[in-house]
Amino acid sequence: MNILWVYAHPEARSLNGSLRDAALKRLRADGHTVEQSDLYAMQWNPVVTAEDYAHDPTERFQVATASSTALAAGTLAPDIVAEQQKLLRADAVVLQFPLWWFSMPAIMKGWVDRVFVEGFGYGIRASDGSTRRYGDGMLAGQRAMVVVTMGGSEHTVSPRGINGDLDEMLYPIQHGILFYTGMSVLPPVLVASADRMAESDYAAAESELLQRVKSLHTEEPIPYRTQSGGDYDRRFVLRTDVEAGDTGMRVHTAP
Repeated sequence: MNILWVYAHPEARSLNGSLRDAALKRLRADGHTVEQSDLYAMQWNPVVTAEDYAHDPTERFQVATASSTALAAGTLAPDIVAEQQKLLRADAVVLQFPLWWFSMPAIMKGWVDRVFVEGFGYGIRASDGSTRRYGDGMLAGQRAMVVVTMGGSEHTVSPRGINGDLDEMLYPIQHGILFYTGMSVLPPVLVASADRMAESDYAAAESELLQRVKSLHTEEPIPYRTQSGGDYDRRFVLRTDVEAGDTGMRVHTAP
């Protein structure tokens, strides 16, 4: 497989850095091709600007329109194009980051904001004019997985934990970015209590991560409901006979 590993941590000697290094070593030893976007090391610019699209500064800056125009004209900033090419080459994409304020670090969100432009990440049209998303899209056929560390204990992100369920916490990333663009999303890898980890705890975390990356191409993805699978009505609302009476993020995952 061709694997793109997108990594966001400011310290290469961190727990995240050690886990990343071990995973990439294992993937390469198993014969996979690995590309990496180490966002802090790259000094990635996370801020969307008109310069990204060679947009005329005298004209009003409408981000979506300007980005799709630049994509079609071949005038996207070179750093954006380079990341898009990595994505297009990938069979699987891994996002690794520490959980900061219940989400990804700003630099990784900025990578998504700048790279997934209209016509590439969203706004993809089918031949009938409908929008391709949620299980379909330019990145359909690829696999994706989130690797996340957190300082809190694992039970705090259980279904009844005070921080909320991990799958719901990651829903905007896993469902709203990765699945939206067409990728099949694997269950996340969580490394909890990251700031008070003993050597034996690290060994267990590394072992779990290595097992998960070994099965990147075979593991069953999260069964999110696809837009075109028949579960939604013409307004993209779940049919009344699907999970009747239930609401919330969990209803968009098939039992």
